[in-house]
Amino acid sequence: MSVWNATDSVDFRGPLDVTRAATAVLDARGWIVGWSPAAEEMLGYRSDEVIGRAVDTLILGGGAWEPGLAEWRDSPGVRSNAVDLQHRDGHIVRTATMMSRLLDGGTGPAWVVVAAHLEEVHEWEAAQAMLRGLATQSPISLTIYDTDLRLTWANTASGREFTAPVGEVIGTLSQELYPDGEVLSEGAPATLEQVMRQVLATGEPVVDLRFRGRPPADQDHDHVWSCSYYRLQDARGQTLGVCEDAFDVTDRYLAQRRLALLVRAGARIGRTLDVTRTITECTEVSVPDFADAVVVDLVEGVAEGEEPTPRELRAGPLVRMARRSADGLSAEDSAEPPPTPLERINYAADSPQTRSLSSGRRVLEEAASGGATPRPAGEPWVHSLLVVPLRARGTTLGLVTFMRGRTSARFDSDDQALAEELAIRTAVCIDNACRYTRERTAALALQRDLLPRNLAPQTAVEVAHRYLPAHTAGVGGDWFDVMPLSGARVGLAVGDVVGHGLRAAATMGRLRTTVRALARLDYTPDELLTRLDDLAEQTTEEQMAARRGSGESADPGADDDAALGVTCLYAVYDPVSGRCTLARAGHLPPAVVTPDGAFTLPDLPPGPPLGLGGLPFESAELELPEGSLMALFTDGLVRGRDHDIELGLERLGHVLSEHGKPLEELCDQAIAELLPEGPASDDAALLLVRTRVLDSQQVALWELPADPAAVGRARNLVGRQLNDWNLQELSFTTELVVSELVTNAIRYAFGPIQLRLIRDRSLLCEVSDTGHTTPHLRHAATDDEGGRGLFIVAHMVHRWGTRYTAAGKTIWTEQALPPVEAP
Repeated sequence: MSVWNATDSVDFRGPLDVTRAATAVLDARGWIVGWSPAAEEMLGYRSDEVIGRAVDTLILGGGAWEPGLAEWRDSPGVRSNAVDLQHRDGHIVRTATMMSRLLDGGTGPAWVVVAAHLEEVHEWEAAQAMLRGLATQSPISLTIYDTDLRLTWANTASGREFTAPVGEVIGTLSQELYPDGEVLSEGAPATLEQVMRQVLATGEPVVDLRFRGRPPADQDHDHVWSCSYYRLQDARGQTLGVCEDAFDVTDRYLAQRRLALLVRAGARIGRTLDVTRTITECTEVSVPDFADAVVVDLVEGVAEGEEPTPRELRAGPLVRMARRSADGLSAEDSAEPPPTPLERINYAADSPQTRSLSSGRRVLEEAASGGATPRPAGEPWVHSLLVVPLRARGTTLGLVTFMRGRTSARFDSDDQALAEELAIRTAVCIDNACRYTRERTAALALQRDLLPRNLAPQTAVEVAHRYLPAHTAGVGGDWFDVMPLSGARVGLAVGDVVGHGLRAAATMGRLRTTVRALARLDYTPDELLTRLDDLAEQTTEEQMAARRGSGESADPGADDDAALGVTCLYAVYDPVSGRCTLARAGHLPPAVVTPDGAFTLPDLPPGPPLGLGGLPFESAELELPEGSLMALFTDGLVRGRDHDIELGLERLGHVLSEHGKPLEELCDQAIAELLPEGPASDDAALLLVRTRVLDSQQVALWELPADPAAVGRARNLVGRQLNDWNLQELSFTTELVVSELVTNAIRYAFGPIQLRLIRDRSLLCEVSDTGHTTPHLRHAATDDEGGRGLFIVAHMVHRWGTRYTAAGKTIWTEQALPPVEAP
C-alpha cells in the first residue's frame, strides 16, 4: 500500500480545513446558528442543544467571546487563537480556533468559527515547517525528476549547484546536468540515469550511492555526493517520477582516501631493502591517488649507502631517481629522455626544491588563478607544487616533489600533512635500505678479502668455484678453500657459518684462517675438525663470558658472531695413491661422479656441527680414479624456496652427469639450474674438483734398513734418480738433505726407513720412519758435536715440515725446480 492511500496519510490541507475541522456559524451577537457533525464529535453537543446559545457558554470561564467580537467588528479578515473549550461531560478540550467574518451587521450568519485539537494543529504546523525547511534551508539537495528523468523541481540547496535559476533548468535531462559524472559505489549501475530507471522500474530505493562529478557552478573541482533515490507516486498509485536527495561528502571522502592512502603506503613502501625499489613504491602509491605527478631526487651518494654531509646539502646537484605521472607513464616510458642512474639535476637557487633542501621543511608553490607555475620546467600544466624533504635521523636524504594540474584541487593543509607523512615513511625506508646497503657492501668487501680469489693451479686436482651471497638476508658465512699440502696432496674445505652480516663474515674468516693453519700442520681430516671444534667451543665460551661481564644476555644464540653450529667438510686428496680422506662436522657430504658417470653421495660419518662438543669426528677414505668429479657445496645451493634438499641433490646429479664438460661450464650450469633467481635467503658455495693422478715416472720410492750404511746408498739412489729426471743441478743439495734426514731417522727411530722423491711443480723429498719424536730446529752452540744438520737443511730447501701417520712420521722438504731453458 502506498503512502498516498493509507488511512494515516499526511493531509497537506491541515486540521483547520473547513472540510474536516469542527465548525460553528455565529450571528453578529455571537449566538450559534450553525453546528457541524465534527463539532458535535469534538464537544459532545447535538446541534439542537447548542443552536440559539451564546458561544461564550462553551468557552472555559465564559464571557471571553464578546470582547473578541467587539475587537473584530472593525477588523475584517481571519483571526486565529488557542481556546480551551468545555466538553459536554465537563472535561477540557484544548483547541486551535480560527474565525472568519461573513457579513457586516444584521441578525443572520456573521461569523464562521473552525476548531481543531491544539496538539494536532501543532503537529501539522511542525510538518509544514519541516517541508518548508527542506525546500529552502536544508543542506541536503532535493531534486525531483519525472518519469522521463527530466528535472521538475529542486530545493534551494540543489539550486546552488546550477549557474542559472532553477526555473531555467527545469526540463533538463539528468545526464545533461552532470555529463562527466562517475558512480563510485561498487556493484551499482555505471550512470545515474541507469540508477534512477532501476528505481522507477522496481520501486526499490537506493541509499548512500557515492557519485563523483563537477556541478555546473564549480566546473574546476570534483565533488562527491552521497545520493539516495526513491520512487514518487500519487494517491492512486501512479508513478510520478523519482526523488533524489544528495549530500556533499567531498571532505569526508577525501579524508577516507587519505587514510586509505596511508594504509597502502604502510603496506607497500619499504617491502624490500632496495633504495630504488623503495622510491618506485612511493611514486606508485602517490600517483594518481594523491598527485598528478611526482619526482624523487636524492642527495648524491645516498643510493649507494653513503650518508650526506651538510656541505653536500648546501651545494652540488641531486640525483634523479624516479618520476611518475598520472597517465601511468614512468620516466622510462614518457616522451622525455629517460634518466640514467647518475643523471644529475641542478635546481635554481630560488627554486622551491633548493629552498626546501636548505631549510629542511616543506615548500608549497601555487600559480595565480588561471595561471601555471613555471616550475618544474617543461610542465606548464602544474598549478600546485609541493616539495617535501626526505629526512631520517636528522639528515636530509633528498626531496620528493608532488605536482597537481589545473583540473585537480590544490594542496590544502590536510594534503600537506599527508605528503609529509608519505615522505617520512619513505625516508625511513630509504635510510633502512641505505644502512643495509652499507653493511652489505662492507660484508661483501670483507668476505671478498677473506675468500680465495684466484686459486693457485694444483697438480693433484683441477678446480672451479662459485659463491653467491643471499639477496634478502645479507652476506652470510659460507666459505670454501683449496690448500696445497706436502707430498703433492691438496686439502679441500667448505663450510657454513650460521647467520648473516658482518659478524658471520668475520667468523667465517677466522675459521677459514684456522683451517689453513691446521692444514699446514698436516692433520688428518678428523683431527683437524677436532681441533677446529675445540677452537669454536672456546670462542663461544669466551663470548658468553664477555657478555656476562658486560651485563648482556648470556644466551649463545644472542650473538650470531659465536661460532656455534658451524658446519664444515674437510678432505685431503693424494694424487700419488688416488685416495681421498674426508670428515665432516654436520655438513652435507660431497657429490662424486666417477669417470664412468656413476653419481654417488658417499656415506660419510656425520659428526656434530662445530662448537657443540661431545661426539668425536671420524674420517672415511674413498678411491677416486683419475678424472673423477667431486662437488663440495653448502646447503644454500641445493635448498630452494620451491624445493627441498632431496630435489636439489637430484638436480645437482643431473648437472654433474655431464662430467666431461669444462668445470667452469659445469659451475655455470649448476647455478643456472639450481638457483635460476639466485639464493634468496641463504648463501650458496660450490667447489668442483676433478682429480688427477701422478704418473709413476714422477714418483720414486725406496725402502732402507735402519743401518748407517744406508745413508750412502740413499745418496746414490737419489743421485741416479735426479740424473734420470735431468735435475743434476739439485743433486748436491738433495743428497745432502737426504743424508741428514736418513741419518736422523737411523739415530732416533726404529724399524725400516722409507725414502720417496716426487717430481711435481717442485722437487719433494720425504723420509718416513716409525718414530713420533718431532725434530726441532735449533742453533747449536760452538762446542756442540751435533744439532746443526736440520738447521743446514732448513736453509738449503724452500720449505720443510713434518706430518704424522698411524705408522710414524714423515719429514719432507720442497725445492724449486731449476728454470727450463728455452729451446
